Amino acid sequence: MREFDYRRASDVPGALALLGAEPEARYLGGGTNLVDLMKSGVERPALLVDVRELPLDRIEATPEGGLRIGATVTNSDLAAHPEVRRRYPALTQAVLAGASGQLRNMATVGGNLLQRTRCAYFTDLARPCNKRVPGSGCAAVAGEHRNHAILGASTHCVAVHPSDMGVALAAFDAVVEYATADGPGEVPLAEFHLPVGDTPHRETALPPGALITGLTLPPAPVAAVSRYRKVRERASYAFAIGSVAAALDVRDGTVHDVRLALGAVASRPWRARAAERALHGGPATAEAFAAAADAELAAAEPLPGNGYKVTLIRNLVVAVLTELAEESRQTEEAAR
Repeated sequence: MREFDYRRASDVPGALALLGAEPEARYLGGGTNLVDLMKSGVERPALLVDVRELPLDRIEATPEGGLRIGATVTNSDLAAHPEVRRRYPALTQAVLAGASGQLRNMATVGGNLLQRTRCAYFTDLARPCNKRVPGSGCAAVAGEHRNHAILGASTHCVAVHPSDMGVALAAFDAVVEYATADGPGEVPLAEFHLPVGDTPHRETALPPGALITGLTLPPAPVAAVSRYRKVRERASYAFAIGSVAAALDVRDGTVHDVRLALGAVASRPWRARAAERALHGGPATAEAFAAAADAELAAAEPLPGNGYKVTLIRNLVVAVLTELAEESRQTEEAAR
């Protein structure tokens, strides 16, 4: 590991100034991803700017009826917050599925969004990786890619984004807020993670030196009936090989509103817009759910070793939406 300096920021302007003065600096939140990458030599910062004590650790209701979540809120506090559990249960479920209790106590919301892929070639300095060394190639395309992307990939990179939390946030139209030396800004989560294209090393739309300060969840009544389901290769904590965040509002057997996002299928949390369009206003049946999943997965381009993900995601979408439809039906009957 390269030797580095360490500074603790006491306010946002101070954090921005420290990072701006050192081109090879990195912000440090919980460090659950960054420190591992430093140990492997993938990340070699000259300075760590600790932002854990910044006043960004609150979850508050917005005037519009949504929630604002500070960047240094821990994953444990996010999952346990009563308003998150009540209004966006899939978000709580996604966070709890993401890691052990010890890691959730350390990991922050801002850091979760910025975590980097767990592709083995990315962390192996002896192998080519366009995300780590632009122009060196993608060893996963012809190598081990069982857990890699089936949507939105390119010949330059087939790695997937590892976040569980991000999948639920994508389903609920979260907006990421950030600060720069020139002032604050925001970007919808749907645009936060950049498409792979031929520049997989450019991962987010954040301006250089920007600090994530929080995110906003807009009001979404449909999110109250929502679920996150994750498939992994072992029962203990592991990264997903496929996941679904879904919310469904069914009235008299018809889909009134639906939100759907997929995880472990692309370089970013994947909002399933085609599936949502296919479902809206139609019947809430298993056949309709399967057709909607097929509409979304029509764009899939699996590699020889990960074609199973197409079937896995299709079945996962149908199962989760069927469960939510039954929950909506029972709620509707109880209200009569």
